[in-house]
Amino acid sequence: MATKPIAVVLDTTLSDYCPLAKPEVNFLIAITAAAAFCIGSPAGLSQFPWWLLTNTVLGTLLVASGAGALNQWIEHPFDARMRRTARRPIASGRIHPDHALLFGALLALTGVLCLTLAVGPAASLLALLTLSWYLLLYTPLKRRTPLCTLIGAFPGAMPVLIGYVATAGKLDRPAWLLFAILFLWQLPHFMAIAWMYREDYGRAGYRVLPEGGHRTLLVTCQTLVPLLALAPLSWLVAPLAAALPLAIGFLYYGVRFAIRRSTVDARRLLFASIIYLPALFGMAVLFRK
Repeated sequence: MATKPIAVVLDTTLSDYCPLAKPEVNFLIAITAAAAFCIGSPAGLSQFPWWLLTNTVLGTLLVASGAGALNQWIEHPFDARMRRTARRPIASGRIHPDHALLFGALLALTGVLCLTLAVGPAASLLALLTLSWYLLLYTPLKRRTPLCTLIGAFPGAMPVLIGYVATAGKLDRPAWLLFAILFLWQLPHFMAIAWMYREDYGRAGYRVLPEGGHRTLLVTCQTLVPLLALAPLSWLVAPLAAALPLAIGFLYYGVRFAIRRSTVDARRLLFASIIYLPALFGMAVLFRK
């Protein structure tokens, strides 16, 4: 019987395990953690701690990747019921659940150790808190209450605290300002996703959106209220001339979605959110106050 070349086997294995780490989510985590590090660093460019930045981002990404894999391990029976997640490695049967559990645990543990040994205990403790909150609180609440999005925004905003404390050694006003921005940004971002895949979530038993008239109220509030609050906060971290167009554009698509509540408008809001966050954090680094 013919055997596959080792290179083919390795490529297949990597293509199966990579989605467990949720790289599309980790891209934004890396940007926000790195931006917070740069904003919190007291050093100038000539003495910038590049090695510390590398370890901070690496450790944060490893913990986030582990959280993503462990989340899929917990939810794989429900992922199999949803079209958007049925092809995930565990749900589709390409990776055994026990192997995914080991993979996720090793990633998370390696990340925590990296932060502890190469960055500092404060960053490591924040990463542990994020991991615990995400897996033990947010993940089970997705099947219990639509408030899970609000609760899940807390660990989702923690990467900026990890990045900031890694270099500043404390959590002061700029750190909490970045935390507030990332916290608020997640709500319209997740409302767009929840609306786009509301039927899928319903099939899997996820209660990310309420039923009946409460659905419209929740979607409107968790889209517009955070967007209105984001505008003045954005101006505190970036020049008004740069932050204002971003805030107006994001709000515009949020209002359209809240009024129409269509899948097309949800997708446009999602796209606007993905542009807004890296752009705002990039400007915050360039024009750090």
